[in-house]
Amino acid sequence: MAHAEPLVRDDDPFVERLRRIGAERYHDKHPFHRAMHEGRLTREQIQGWVANRYYYQKIIPVKDAAILSNLPTREMRRVWIARIIDHDGTLEQGGGGIESWLALGRAVGLRDDDLLSERYVRPGTRFAADAYVAFARTQPWLLAVASSLTELFAPDLLSARLQVLTAKYPWIDQAGLEYFRKRLTLAPRDARYALAWVVEHARTQEAQDACARALEFKCDVLWAILDATMAAYGIGPQAAGRL
Repeated sequence: MAHAEPLVRDDDPFVERLRRIGAERYHDKHPFHRAMHEGRLTREQIQGWVANRYYYQKIIPVKDAAILSNLPTREMRRVWIARIIDHDGTLEQGGGGIESWLALGRAVGLRDDDLLSERYVRPGTRFAADAYVAFARTQPWLLAVASSLTELFAPDLLSARLQVLTAKYPWIDQAGLEYFRKRLTLAPRDARYALAWVVEHARTQEAQDACARALEFKCDVLWAILDATMAAYGIGPQAAGRL
């Protein structure tokens, strides 16, 4: 199953339930995110978002390593380990999503040390991201994998974000948007396998309910990060930021 293209019926009631969670709770509906897509954020607010989101990007491979350690088969681990490499890169070739996020920081006028030092990371961002890592470490692998299924909703958002950042924030260096371009391909790949595993193994109503709650929790993590960012930097030129 690990290397064959996984198949999931879109009309599966459980799959439809999971997709409804995204339609109702994904962070693209957050006021800060909507303001970004409407072109209403200032340079400082964009910078604050990039700096806070960096902390989440940093913990993604840590979260995935925790999930990897709990996966029950070698075949599944062979698939999941690609996520860690995607974000951390390799010693030989470098690269990876974290490096791409540092490039985004430079594109919006931040230095690498502004992100690496985490000086602008708000307590709410840190708390939410760390809670996600703790969830991945302590929950059964099925629930941890289910929590990753926000990737089902990411491609449309990433495509829109690329258009928005290009059209509404022309001061951003376009070379720094490579992270989003890569995720347009990687997120659907990752979501296909994760969804197939969840559908295959969540066979009881109790297991499906638990998986749905795990996905809701992940949506809350992303929402909380934007809550913390908005509280610190506000929305629009009238807001007083802290960067």
